[in-house]
Amino acid sequence: MWTDEIVEEIHRIREEYAKSFNYDLDAIFADLRKKEAASGRKIVTLSRKPDLTTRWSGRARNLGGARH
Repeated sequence: MWTDEIVEEIHRIREEYAKSFNYDLDAIFADLRKKEAASGRKIVTLSRKPDLTTRWSGRARNLGGARH
């Protein structure tokens, strides 16, 4: 069976990273947030806008959580 060396390397790195935090998702998330803040890059948060038309239904509906 053929294996992609790049994909295998990514899997190995991801496994080592997760193992270094004892597979604790909260600790991994905190580390990623710390790296994000230290990067100095502008952080953009994309949020849903209310009353968007969904692609499948064609009907307008409130995706922001509030009921009309």
